[in-house]
Amino acid sequence: MYYLNYFFILSFIGHLIETFIIKSNSGILFGWWTPVYGIGTIIIFLINKYITKFDLNKTLKVILLFISCSFILTIIEAIGGYLIEFVFDITFWNYTNYKFNIGKYIALEMSIIWGLSSIILIYYIKPLLDKIISKIPKYFTYALIILFIIDIIATLFIKSKITNIAILH
Repeated sequence: MYYLNYFFILSFIGHLIETFIIKSNSGILFGWWTPVYGIGTIIIFLINKYITKFDLNKTLKVILLFISCSFILTIIEAIGGYLIEFVFDITFWNYTNYKFNIGKYIALEMSIIWGLSSIILIYYIKPLLDKIISKIPKYFTYALIILFIIDIIATLFIKSKITNIAILH
């Protein structure tokens, strides 16, 4: 339940950031969540868990967290961008205007943001949210899982070009 709750909370926070701070269309789903942020959060936690197994000083741990999260989250962002474009025929973000872009879905500037965000998440946000996470009732998490699955099915059925092509033929 711990990771699922983090998935939903950070998916929701990611949606809020995208919608109200960045002022962009946040994701393809109908609900108030952007799953790539939840997935990214879980990956950051797993990377951090792996790094903390080694007897390293804190500075080296932070550097390793920054580098590995920057790289892996950038790959996830690229896969997500291409997948959304393939399935829904939509481009939600485009980094071609960034100075250090590598195509449409990757830019060094964003990779640095993902690395810094990972450090902020692990060392500042997670300690605060851990106090809340443990108090979320299981039934609430189960309800979110059901709503999330319904949202995915509705999105694929209504918005997907693959579904629309299959229906037309």
